[in-house]
Amino acid sequence: MLSFLTNAMVVTTQRQLSFYHGKGLWKEVHCMFSNSLFLHFVIGVTLAVVLSTASPFFFNGFLNIDASRTETAKIVYLLVVVSLFVTFLTAPFRALFIARENIVYISIIDVVDGVIKLIAAIWLLHCPFDRLIAYACIVVGITTFNFAALASWAQINFEESTLFPRRKDINRQSLRELTGFAGWTVYSQLCVIGRTQGVAIVLNRFYGTIINAAYGIAQHVFGSIQFIAVSVTNAMAPQIMKAEGSGDRKRMLHLSELLSKYAVLLLSTVTIPLVFEMPAVLKLWLGNVPDNTVLLCRFILLTALCDQITIGLGTANQAIGRIRNYSIIVNTIKVLTLPAFWICLYLGYSLIIAMYIYLCFELLCAMIRLPFLKYTAGLSIHHFFNHVFAKVAVPLMAISAASWIVTSYVQVPFRFLITGTVALVAAIVSAWFFSMEYVERKTMKKMVKKIQKMYLCFIGW
Repeated sequence: MLSFLTNAMVVTTQRQLSFYHGKGLWKEVHCMFSNSLFLHFVIGVTLAVVLSTASPFFFNGFLNIDASRTETAKIVYLLVVVSLFVTFLTAPFRALFIARENIVYISIIDVVDGVIKLIAAIWLLHCPFDRLIAYACIVVGITTFNFAALASWAQINFEESTLFPRRKDINRQSLRELTGFAGWTVYSQLCVIGRTQGVAIVLNRFYGTIINAAYGIAQHVFGSIQFIAVSVTNAMAPQIMKAEGSGDRKRMLHLSELLSKYAVLLLSTVTIPLVFEMPAVLKLWLGNVPDNTVLLCRFILLTALCDQITIGLGTANQAIGRIRNYSIIVNTIKVLTLPAFWICLYLGYSLIIAMYIYLCFELLCAMIRLPFLKYTAGLSIHHFFNHVFAKVAVPLMAISAASWIVTSYVQVPFRFLITGTVALVAAIVSAWFFSMEYVERKTMKKMVKKIQKMYLCFIGW
């Protein structure tokens, strides 16, 4: 439940570090990291104390737990509190790696994390101890491993990193910058969470529990492909913020346009074929597909695609630091989806109409970024239209047409594999000729040659 707070702090710390990196103010970078680590420590301790103090409330009647397992549940609860505290301490180091654009090491740690979890899951099947306590201990162990791996590497390789902030580095100005930015970032994430969970409640109110299963599956599908957009943003966000920090507003806006363009292209390559093949994919995955699952999955994926069309402008706004007004205007609209959704169903309209409203609100949020960035950063809407909207139009049509042709005229088992392959080819060809500029194609050729050379060396040619 508290993961949104950790994510907000990672975004905040990464923004501040990248911004001062761009300015070349290494003393400020070190100071900002020290203050961030101190702030995370304070928040972590506060939450640990509050949650530990609240333990009697949970275990004296609030939670329905079998009496024979109450002591075990208390132990697990305390271990989770420890895990939460360690997670908070890890956040500044994760933000530092993103700011330093060392995504490879983070990826390695995440892969090792996944492997450890898999091994632990298998071991739990044969665990001779209490499995619930063992599982909680494993969670604490994994979070501790992540902290140790990130913190130790940062200490060795990044001069601004520290494990014990000095008292003279802690100052009110830096803490005010961090808390102010983090506060509005938390508000933004709460708006998204409020809409997501609120829609689930509204659906339950009008359709019952089965629709919640369908909605939960749709959110799971969305979460499975969201990593594509997150990966592109993590790769380009530090450069956008460093450009703003160095005073190069033109380059910052150019990079935000590139982020929007490539986020849409990459996500659409997966999303659009999946929208066409959703019935077959869900049937293969679930067997018995709950009613309305296909409808909800399709609309939620299209909603994600709408958000990506101007996602770079959201990152640009983080770079310039105008977070308050942006959060109030853009993300409040996301929350307003909820009453509009409820009114639609209350008046007796069908679920598909309600989902169109859901989609339109997301599109409105994406489009409102344009005038906002024009006002705050001098964005040229005409330039953005020509270099983003116009550039992705043909690939989007090509991917859609390719997916439609395959699903309409090919009837074979596992057809979605063919649909995905044809859509990928259509995306690559159309993006090469209609989306990429000359410099981008030249860079891509160099990358392909480099990969080809590495492959030939690997096989010994």
